[in-house]
Amino acid sequence: MKNRIITALMCTTLLIGTAGCTANETSVSAVSQADTTSENCVEETADENSVNPDIVVDSGVDYLEGHEKFEVTSTDLKNGVWADIISNTDRGTNASPQLKWEAVDGATEYVIYMVDMNANGFIHWKSKGITDTEIPQGWAASSDYVGPWPAPGFTHIYEIYVVALKEPVDRLKGGLNSGNPKFEEFIKGLDSDSEGNPGNVLAYGKISGKFTG
Repeated sequence: MKNRIITALMCTTLLIGTAGCTANETSVSAVSQADTTSENCVEETADENSVNPDIVVDSGVDYLEGHEKFEVTSTDLKNGVWADIISNTDRGTNASPQLKWEAVDGATEYVIYMVDMNANGFIHWKSKGITDTEIPQGWAASSDYVGPWPAPGFTHIYEIYVVALKEPVDRLKGGLNSGNPKFEEFIKGLDSDSEGNPGNVLAYGKISGKFTG
């Protein structure tokens, strides 16, 4: 809690001193080009109006739309809202969400990304080497998962992508717990096998919900 307070104070200072961390979509883009310190405050300063139900939030992964899609469910998502327990706030335990989906023919592994696209592709979860089609709550290691932690009163949309792959990948690109404006490029990278041939992505599933700090 103390660290989050310090972070919030640092972000407040940046808000006063620069135009790169103001609460609107233009500033979020500017923050992605700022230094590491300002990048860490992206999630604190994202515009809560971006989750207005009348506004379509760009997922940033249009590349997947041309692939087969499967359903992903979670017992930690109720009425479009993520449970407190998955968050990295005083109300949660930083436990990764429970997930379940149907097996995809030909898949040798599944990879998972959890992203806050309201905060410049902020990655909260990335795991690879998954062969099961049901993951219990709290499954992910702390090195792979950091739950939602928007500033108090702010609401963000958190999307989880489960991608079925023909061949395993060596690593997942993207910094955990930081903004990743090139997130779609990371998804595209999954579609090439070890020899660089396209077609490694067989199908994908997506589940999303809101969380308020």
